[in-house]
Amino acid sequence: MCGFLGWYLDDGKREALSRYLSFGTQALAHRGPDDRGTWEDQNVPFGLGHTRLSIIDLSPLGHQPMHSSSQRFVLAYNGEIYNFSEIHKELASRGRTFRGRSDTEVLAEAIDEWGVHEAAERANGMFSFAVWDRQEKRLSLCRDRLGIKPLYYGWVPGKGFVFGSELKIVPFEIRSLLKLSTPSVALFVRHNYIPAPWCIFEGFFKLLPGAVLTLDMEHLREAPNGFDGSEASANIEPFWRLRDKYPRTRLEGPQIGDNDNRNEGAWIESLSQELSHAVSRRMIADVPLGAFLSGGIDSSLIVSYMQQHSSRPVRSFSIGFDEEQYDEAPYARAIAEHLGTQHSELYVPPESARDVIPLLPAMFDEPFADSSQIPTFLVSQLARESVTVSLSGDGGDELFWGYGRYFAAENLWRTSRYVPSFVRPLLRQAILSLSPSRWDKIFGSAQSFLPKALQGLTNYGEKAHRAARVLDSQSKGELYTGVNIHWEPETLGFKELPDHILTSSTHWPSSLNGIPLFSFIDLMSYLPDDILVKVDRASMACSLEARVPFLDFHVVELALQMPSSLKYRSGDTKFVLKKLLEQFVPRRLFERPKKGFGVPLGEWLRGPLREWSADLLSEESLAKHGLFDASVVHSYLDQHLKNSADWKFYLWDICMFQSWYRSFFQDGAHCDVPPV
Repeated sequence: MCGFLGWYLDDGKREALSRYLSFGTQALAHRGPDDRGTWEDQNVPFGLGHTRLSIIDLSPLGHQPMHSSSQRFVLAYNGEIYNFSEIHKELASRGRTFRGRSDTEVLAEAIDEWGVHEAAERANGMFSFAVWDRQEKRLSLCRDRLGIKPLYYGWVPGKGFVFGSELKIVPFEIRSLLKLSTPSVALFVRHNYIPAPWCIFEGFFKLLPGAVLTLDMEHLREAPNGFDGSEASANIEPFWRLRDKYPRTRLEGPQIGDNDNRNEGAWIESLSQELSHAVSRRMIADVPLGAFLSGGIDSSLIVSYMQQHSSRPVRSFSIGFDEEQYDEAPYARAIAEHLGTQHSELYVPPESARDVIPLLPAMFDEPFADSSQIPTFLVSQLARESVTVSLSGDGGDELFWGYGRYFAAENLWRTSRYVPSFVRPLLRQAILSLSPSRWDKIFGSAQSFLPKALQGLTNYGEKAHRAARVLDSQSKGELYTGVNIHWEPETLGFKELPDHILTSSTHWPSSLNGIPLFSFIDLMSYLPDDILVKVDRASMACSLEARVPFLDFHVVELALQMPSSLKYRSGDTKFVLKKLLEQFVPRRLFERPKKGFGVPLGEWLRGPLREWSADLLSEESLAKHGLFDASVVHSYLDQHLKNSADWKFYLWDICMFQSWYRSFFQDGAHCDVPPV
């Protein structure tokens, strides 16, 4: 795991290249504390920088930027290629020789042998990389299939083209040249993250998963006409597409509750083999290795396979909170004791969790407001005390339908169809007439009567209000994307939303409907742009590599082909994963309502964070950029403080944006490197 960056400077500005590369490698030191390097093309104002977290081949032979043996290609790379040994053997059989045994060298030689696209297609792993073709004077940027590793790029007005693992590579001295992207801010307040290819700055983008961007000298100087970072953009070509991996025969998608049991045993065995193999591959490292363990199905299954492949107890890590509704540590402890792992547990007092908040803007580098970022950083910090690599269970919910919101949306659609269209506005008004806190009390007293998929959820009142707002949806996809938002952007003064899979049905496969479509949307947006961003930034802030076996593309492709009855059966979500896990752990240890990985934001904003939030949301602070309607923000804050409504997530969104804005443009303006 590493960090990298590169610059192409406009003609006549070469003198700044070394300085910019040096700044960038310092800014990315947390991603790679073990080694640092830069390289500049002597014929072109282009250079690469790299910071290394040594995982495989700890010797200097893994130093980057790295040249291929022909000297034609120069590579800067972040990630892990888990099948590098197989690729190494094939390249060796074709006459390639190697100096070391790093996957970086294997990737460089694969690119030299087959080209960027075929090398990416052959690679099984998590990666983003930049490769400079010295002969053709051409840059290629590439990102892994599921978007596990980040890659930003963009044109700085009057300076040149820059790309890298994080946005903090842009030196403070030229940040004033960057302009905020209003469409991206609208997406952020709507979803609490900025989905790819959008980025917080105009002219900047996030490379889409499974894609290669190729730029020649002309386009390095200036973006191609009409370039918007989308898959349809010139110069971007996918080497893997999620939508192509679904069965072509399912015109309406698999039906909920379909009890087709044909070849069920074969499906389960195939998944077991693929997942076991994925875990085994991700246990290859020359440094200490462990796993995050929440006690939930996904992480417990990953640790079970790890323990099966290990001759000694696996290191597992979890954190706990004194607030019972957020504490999963006892469940993790029980799983760890049953599996016999070497378990580390840390109970985090509220003040220690709150101490993380000032670190978040620099850590996440772009506005990001998923509050589980706090415990994710804390568990990463705990793990880093003992290991350098940690496996996680991310991806299981999206692939195997573990989210209660999938079924809530499906049920809401079915129920709303029974309501005459002229009655829906009245029903909407009736629901919105009660405050979210009032609905919380009503649902809380009716827990035992709720469907199993809805038991254990939180913030019922907020969800009821969201449901009321989408009663007039014209399709299931529209309902699902509408119900899973925070702010309605127009409430804050934004006039329109940009075209995106989260805002337009034109990006949805016509062959998918209902829950398969909900899962597809999440795999294309929520997973790479929220969950994986959270895990990458929080872990790398601690110089910890996080690996995600569920997102091995063989596991993903198999999961997409599976019948729905293996994902959901008789009210039981993630059915097939539970079947696998019960081979290792008794059901009584993992059969429980889903809690989530959160913190008591609502109480904090009314208590210890009250002054902090008031400062960030003041008229003066909001006026710095003028993006939000201050009167609306203050109205929501007032309602929350009076406990007449629970707007914690909405307020957290604005607070995180404000905090990021200060950090990126103001607080660090006189620092040598951004604070992390």
